[in-house]
Amino acid sequence: QVRLVESGGGLVQAGGSLRLSCAVSGTIFSVNAMGWYRQAPGKQRDLVARIASGNTMYAEAVKGRFTISRDNAKNMLFLQMNSLKPEDTAVYFCDADVRPSSSSYRSYHYWGQGTQVTVSS
Repeated sequence: QVRLVESGGGLVQAGGSLRLSCAVSGTIFSVNAMGWYRQAPGKQRDLVARIASGNTMYAEAVKGRFTISRDNAKNMLFLQMNSLKPEDTAVYFCDADVRPSSSSYRSYHYWGQGTQVTVSS
């Protein structure tokens, strides 16, 4: 079984910064693509940033303000969020494509439980 646990959310004033972390644990041979998504109340879950094979991509709304990174040795994913705006308020989720065994090339997709980020104006 694989588990993703996010941390680092909280309440911050507009213009402030937060750093989210996502720890991947369990039966893991390798972790492939990882990403951050967010979901505001009453809205769909949207991609924020994604990292795979050293390549990163960002939603237009966060480009230049957010930075995604990972520590492959520790199976950790991070999201540095600067210049936060009230519209960044949402529950932030991490996801990962995990290959559990060296005996199979099959990967499975997992979600974390989410961490709340609230930006006050």
